[in-house]
Amino acid sequence: MQKTIGALASSDFALELPTRASAARRDTRRPAYLVLRQLPTPDIERLWQDFLGRVEFPDLYSSPHYFLEPHWRGKNPFAILAMNEGEVTGALTGLDEGEHVTAGLPGRPQVLIDPASETRRTAETLAKGLISEFSRARLITAYSWNSALAPEFERKHFRTRPLQTIVVLDLRPGAEALFQSFHDNRKRNIRTAIRKGVEVSEVNSAQDLADYWEVFCAWLKTERKTICASGDFEKAVEVHRLQATHRRFLARYEGKAIAATTVRFYLGGLIEYSANCSIDEFNRLRPNDLLIWKTIQWACDHGFSRYSLGAAHPFLRKSGGVVVPIYRYRLDRTFLHHVEMQERAAEIGRHLLRRFRLSGSVVNKCFKRVFAT
Repeated sequence: MQKTIGALASSDFALELPTRASAARRDTRRPAYLVLRQLPTPDIERLWQDFLGRVEFPDLYSSPHYFLEPHWRGKNPFAILAMNEGEVTGALTGLDEGEHVTAGLPGRPQVLIDPASETRRTAETLAKGLISEFSRARLITAYSWNSALAPEFERKHFRTRPLQTIVVLDLRPGAEALFQSFHDNRKRNIRTAIRKGVEVSEVNSAQDLADYWEVFCAWLKTERKTICASGDFEKAVEVHRLQATHRRFLARYEGKAIAATTVRFYLGGLIEYSANCSIDEFNRLRPNDLLIWKTIQWACDHGFSRYSLGAAHPFLRKSGGVVVPIYRYRLDRTFLHHVEMQERAAEIGRHLLRRFRLSGSVVNKCFKRVFAT
């Protein structure tokens, strides 16, 4: 039997605790976790922050700051903290959207475990928390940097899948050393942007923010690709005020704003490439190459040691670094597990298409040889 303790103050939280706390203390194998629905109280936040100090590269969305993010308003953000002997040993944050519960994205893992803890026990606790708290969800998905969660999550009927999705830069050698490791095309584009007069600065003033918003709205209208993003200036203003965890950088050409990049970060932890937008007609000036270079310089100057670029497409790979595997843990409770079946069918289809194209190229070569003789 579980009970929920709620509080009215905005700084309080919903806390799920075993009703027989003394029995839980005696049975050290029993998973114990907290479920937060709002900002935690100071004592819980202190435990959470202490945990993040023991993790090698804590990220912003795995911290209490997750509840301050304007984009999650109305989307039921939550956190599950695995507890052991009064300490947080694991943290998982996500969104409760009813039938679908997600903890992160392929480019944004949101599950962390204390490396000094009993990993399997912590993984079991987090998995149990997800299953128990979201018993009505048809699909539960969590993303992590850590493959060690797999045995315990799979025992709870989650399926594990490695995803090669994120370029991560080691910033410790310094900006100039990193520049030398860039792809030649990236270095050439940066020099081109500078030579053509593109300038980059932080978004600080109200005018800077208005210029950023103009670029963002123009980017939404591009015909070059489909963009899944919503425009909400009030949320953009709120993010702008979160200077301790977010920064925006604006590229201008002859005084006109033409591109922008946003980063988010957890001080002492990970900095992440959060978003980018640009006006198509000015992309020939290579402002986005210059922007990513300027964010790297900024991150090095502010003492960050790792920079996650959030994906691994060709534009990002030109910055060097390594492609780090991300692990997806998914529990499919849909009828006949149709989500898993659809994904498997799509994989088989892509595999057959590749084989067909390969065999077709071989046949074409044979025909060419026959008719050439």
